[in-house]
Amino acid sequence: MLAMQYLGGGGSVTPVQLAPPEPWANQVAIRVKACGVCRTDLHVVDGDLTEPKLPVTPGHEVVGEVVGLGSAVTGFAIGDRVGVPWLGYSCGTCSYCTSGRENLCADARYTGYQLDGGFAEQMVADARYCFPIPESYSDEQAAPLLCAGLIGYRAYRMAGDGARLGLYGFGAAAHIVAQVAVAHGREVFAFTRPGDRQAQDFAIRVGASWAGDSDTPPPEPLDSAIIFAPVGTLVPEALRRVVRGGTVVCAGIHMSDIPSFPYRLLWQERSLRSVANLTRRDGTEFLELAARTPIELHTHRYPLSEANQALDDLRQGRFAGAAVLEPDSAGETA
Repeated sequence: MLAMQYLGGGGSVTPVQLAPPEPWANQVAIRVKACGVCRTDLHVVDGDLTEPKLPVTPGHEVVGEVVGLGSAVTGFAIGDRVGVPWLGYSCGTCSYCTSGRENLCADARYTGYQLDGGFAEQMVADARYCFPIPESYSDEQAAPLLCAGLIGYRAYRMAGDGARLGLYGFGAAAHIVAQVAVAHGREVFAFTRPGDRQAQDFAIRVGASWAGDSDTPPPEPLDSAIIFAPVGTLVPEALRRVVRGGTVVCAGIHMSDIPSFPYRLLWQERSLRSVANLTRRDGTEFLELAARTPIELHTHRYPLSEANQALDDLRQGRFAGAAVLEPDSAGETA
């Protein structure tokens, strides 16, 4: 099978031919139908995340068909459509795992980082961390739900229930969260790189009531803000824009250094917190929500063999929405 592997250094993946992996007792084997390209994949291949297994097959927004079952797997059958997210393993016995916070497990392992992921024609995954996919979404549409959607949903829950939500960095995750927030009756304010009219127009199209540069004040104070862009300087900027008692959530796994800022920006019970991975509860809740709340996914399709082009287009901000890889036989780049 074809796999696009990160071999270390260089900022790119390399095509290799591998034998399809066999599932262990608690794993399912999956024929990959679609795999989203996430900014975290960029952090892996660009060396920002420093502890990948090498070589590693990136990709953690995977939609595919079950083609093999480990001897201990229950709840799945050959032919089922499943999704595989970033969190791919936890110990199951520590205090975090037994309290529903497996996202904080010290022995956790991550798809496309310490576990081979979906930049391949086939993969294996721990059945505990596979989710049924709502029938209303195609494979291509469903792929971004597995990280942009799930991590975005966790950040959205942490942001609280205020009426005015700011989203800093308007890419794959923000365009999903914006639609969920609007469906819940909230007002969304989108912040982009200064001068990025393409992203600002895109934000308005998917429901934001205002879109502007990240260094520009919104027309009204925010009740909460989520930072999706991996830019530490946005933290004090967002704190300036939220009301007393407001919350700023940092949603990425990697962020550039946060500069020092005056305590007055945090004072008056403003909260600053980070999101770490996801839990199985997040997966179940969000995919059920997505099934009953139609979300319009804006995707850009690439053949698997053009993974480097997809990564570079994401790196350079050449599109709005989400990039998705499909097996080369599925068609040409859209």
